[in-house]
Amino acid sequence: MAGSSNQRHRIRGVYLLTRETPDTASLCAGVDAALHGGVRLLQYRDKSGDPGRQREQAAALRASTRRHGALLIINDDVALAADCGADGVHLGEHDGDIRAARGALGPTAIIGASCYNDLRHAEAAARAGADYLAFGAFFASGTKPGARRAEVTLLHQSEHFGLPRVAIGGLDAHNAPLVIEAGAAAIAVLGAIWDAPDREAAARALNDLFSSLE
Repeated sequence: MAGSSNQRHRIRGVYLLTRETPDTASLCAGVDAALHGGVRLLQYRDKSGDPGRQREQAAALRASTRRHGALLIINDDVALAADCGADGVHLGEHDGDIRAARGALGPTAIIGASCYNDLRHAEAAARAGADYLAFGAFFASGTKPGARRAEVTLLHQSEHFGLPRVAIGGLDAHNAPLVIEAGAAAIAVLGAIWDAPDREAAARALNDLFSSLE
């Protein structure tokens, strides 16, 4: 089943992953700063198992991303994505079927797939109708220190799938140019923005990498 090709051009630039917190106001403040800095891709991740908190935060982030013309992708949870009116869902290898997600969310939804360091997984995701392929971790990640590592050459090797490729894993302003030059359409970051003293400025600096490397 084909994916939402009309949306794929929007998978570009800095892709901010949220940091898990029970404080919705703090979460939204950090996201708003990044959105002011030019972030146009946001992924909400929350593994708390608290559906009330997840619904509240997803709805608040949906409002923020709409104000800024940004995309909201929900990590792993197709039902939550549908409930909050998100633009799509991101699925890991054990997080559900791409075709089932497409059936639940509709033809215009963006469905991303974690492919780690595995081209066979990427091929299967592409055939199932994924809209982007995420590879990594390319560098040591404080968020997932045990994550499988991927070589930058994987971005060249996956070009033939014809889908935007998202690089993830320990990326910051110093090493992100390596994956952008290798073909990454977007860089998924967490600490590079959340740990910055000025999140808006950090987001802007990361976004500037894409224009400077064109």
